[in-house]
Amino acid sequence: MKVFIIGASGLVGGHCLAHFKEQGWIAKGSHCNFTTDNTCYYNTLQPHSDQNFDVVSFGPEVIVHCAALTNVDYCEKHEKESYEHTLESTRHVCELAIKCGARVVYISTDYVFDGNSGPYQENDTPNPINVYGKHKLLAEQLVRSSLIDYLVLRVTNVYGDEARGKNFVARIIQHCQQKQPICLKLPYDQFATPINANDIARAMFVLLSDKKTGIYHLASTDYMNRVELARRTLSYFPDAEFMSIEPVDSTTMKQTATRPLVGGLLKVKFATEYPTFVFNSVDNYLSSTTKTSISILENKT
Repeated sequence: MKVFIIGASGLVGGHCLAHFKEQGWIAKGSHCNFTTDNTCYYNTLQPHSDQNFDVVSFGPEVIVHCAALTNVDYCEKHEKESYEHTLESTRHVCELAIKCGARVVYISTDYVFDGNSGPYQENDTPNPINVYGKHKLLAEQLVRSSLIDYLVLRVTNVYGDEARGKNFVARIIQHCQQKQPICLKLPYDQFATPINANDIARAMFVLLSDKKTGIYHLASTDYMNRVELARRTLSYFPDAEFMSIEPVDSTTMKQTATRPLVGGLLKVKFATEYPTFVFNSVDNYLSSTTKTSISILENKT
C-alpha cells in the first residue's frame, strides 16, 4: 500500500507514518509549519505551490488528512481562519484524492457532538456547540459527499510520544521531568475518552487493509475528566510535589469556546468488527514511558 500522510510532523500523523512503514507500506508524510527530518513540505491551503511535494507523481492509494487547527478557543475567535484550515484544506485534499484516484482518511473529533449525553456511538446525531466542532462536522460531510471511498475516524484527547510534546499528558510529563512548579486549573466536568496516538495508527492500518469505509469511533478503555487524567499522570511521578491541581467547573474556566461536557466516544462499530484488537490504556502508556525515562537516566549515570 502506498500512503501519503498530510500532517505527519504532528502527533497522529507521526505515529501513522512510523507504523505504516513498520508494516511494510510505502509511506510518505508531510509537514507545513513544523519541519521534521522524515517529512516533506505540503501546504493544503496552497495546493498549486511549487514548493509542495509532488503527490500526484508519488501516486498514493490512500491520503490520510491529519493536519488540523486544533486550538478550540483560537478557532472560536478566528472563525475565518478556522474555516480555511478545516474546510478549505479538506476540500483541496478531496480534490487531490480524486486526481490521484486515492481513498481519504479524515481525522475528526467528538466535538461534533454537544456533550449532553456522551459517550457517543457512530449513529448518534451530531450537534456541535462551538466553531471548531461545526467546522469539523462540515469537513466530514464534505469528505462523505465528495468521495465514495473514505474513512472518517473520530478521536478525542489524543496522547502519546510526540516530537513537540504538545499533547496534554506529554506536557504534564515534561513539567515533572523538568521539575517545573505549576498549579493546573482543570475542569472536573469535562469527560472524554483518551486514546494513544499509536493505537489510532494501528486501528487505521487494519481498517485500510480490510478496505473499510464510513465513520468509525476509536477509543480506549479509559473514560475520565481532565482532573482524573492529570492525577493519573502525576501518580507515576511521586516526587512531583511541586505540581498541584485545582479542580474547577467549566464556568469558572471562562474558556472562549463552549466545551461538550459529557463527551467521549464509544467504539461499538470497531469493537464489533475487530473484537480481538487490544487498545492501550493511559496506565499502559505511563508505565512504559516512566520505565523508559528511568532506563535512560540510569544509562547516563
